[in-house]
Amino acid sequence: MAQAYQGGELPGLFRLHPSDLPQLAQRAAFRPELDRAALTSALRGYHARLGTLTPALEARLTRLAAPNSAVVVTGQQAGVLGGPAYSVHKGASAILLARQLDAPDAPVIPVYWVASQDHDAEEVASTSLLDFSETLHRLSLDLPVGIPVGRMPWKSEYTAAVRALLNAFDTPPERREPVSALLEWAMQGKGYADVFARLLHRLLGPRQGLEDGLIVLDPLHPALARLMAPALRRELGQPLESSRRIEAAATELEAQGFTPQLRRPAGATNLFLEREDGVRTLLRYSGGRHAGGAFEAEGQTYSQLDLEAVLDARPDRLTPAAGLRPAIQDALLPTLAFVVGPGEIAYGAQLREVYALHGLEQPLLWPRLSATWLESNVARMLKRFGVTPAHFQADPERALGEALAVQRGAAAASAERLGELKAQFERLSADLACLDSTLESAAARTGKRALDQLSRLQDLSLRALARAENERGGQLSRLRLHLLPNGVPQEREMNFLTYLLKHGDEPLSLLLSQSAGGQVSLRLE
Repeated sequence: MAQAYQGGELPGLFRLHPSDLPQLAQRAAFRPELDRAALTSALRGYHARLGTLTPALEARLTRLAAPNSAVVVTGQQAGVLGGPAYSVHKGASAILLARQLDAPDAPVIPVYWVASQDHDAEEVASTSLLDFSETLHRLSLDLPVGIPVGRMPWKSEYTAAVRALLNAFDTPPERREPVSALLEWAMQGKGYADVFARLLHRLLGPRQGLEDGLIVLDPLHPALARLMAPALRRELGQPLESSRRIEAAATELEAQGFTPQLRRPAGATNLFLEREDGVRTLLRYSGGRHAGGAFEAEGQTYSQLDLEAVLDARPDRLTPAAGLRPAIQDALLPTLAFVVGPGEIAYGAQLREVYALHGLEQPLLWPRLSATWLESNVARMLKRFGVTPAHFQADPERALGEALAVQRGAAAASAERLGELKAQFERLSADLACLDSTLESAAARTGKRALDQLSRLQDLSLRALARAENERGGQLSRLRLHLLPNGVPQEREMNFLTYLLKHGDEPLSLLLSQSAGGQVSLRLE
């Protein structure tokens, strides 16, 4: 779906496509109804508590307070040590896109939404880092289950585990020490999400040399949660309507041949309630499409008035599910564009009418920059075999086997040879049909079976060639370690600090010199 979206092929599902970016820069008054003073005041309070309210950030908040300001927003779960590299890539994309759209009289500010409301501990508990000796270090923390990440404390045992990893990481001291200092400062945050937010602020927040850096935002901060309460109250008034609209969009997607990523079972709202014991539970509703029925969560029943009282007292206890979160985010922020990954584009295809339900227009979804980091040894191996990172990540054995077959002149393993055989079978079928038309279909079936079998044998031979080469020199294993750590594409598994620990500031500088989107391979010396 992401490819079709970028090609502008889904006008019925999205209001805007990437090709519409130029018109965003020409906007007139934008979201004048928003109380930007209240928003910037809440953000100022959050950063004061976080310990990140610097003069450079104050300058960004001043620009955000301007009447015609807008934001480019992105976000991610609060993964340990920043999570996978694409968490940083997303933030860089937001900075780069905001930089492209910014104007003196129409400021555009990048914002990073820390998904602190999320309660999936498994998503944020682990990360991987690869050192110079090619040891893949796996950091896994024991996190409480079922509670929002933003409620989890940062424990001393977590700090000890991070320090142990850094001490074991093979890199020169002059590379380790700046990252150690960065993490020691970040780990002074009181909560798990705070440590993530402090780290992102130091990496991508405004500072000397990056004056247009991003503003980190935690939606569980009480002042920010209070600003989102009106939208959540509106959702309580029609508790199943957003679910109905998501399901209607799912039906439309299926009619166009796509598989919907969001489904809402009968009675499921798009709201979670944080119970008194801290556990986040989905609210269900019975009683029709509109208010007047009863809400239920894990056997406990609530009226609409009960939940409105929660909003009045503790608005941070009522939080949106995935199908509602973008609309709540953009009810809070003057969002011009939302930097997303491929999965979020699929979600977005079902949310246009959810935005409309809340009186909003869905912003432009901007596909994030996708970056693969190539250290010099990896770049040399890929060049030697004539293989691209994307080709290798798609099927490592096959990619390496094909490259080796070309280098060794193994024509039997080439796609061209199969093509020649297919053409010969087609000519043979046609010749047989001239002699006896009843033989044409039988000949075609025989040819297809033979080609399928030969293709399978060719694939086996290519993979055997790659494995044999790996037994001699280990190149396949080494490339997998760098490009597919733990069998996962690099930017979805490898921590960005891997590259700072080995290459200093170069990776961050290189990342921030790219375009705002697209796929790139970035070489590190």
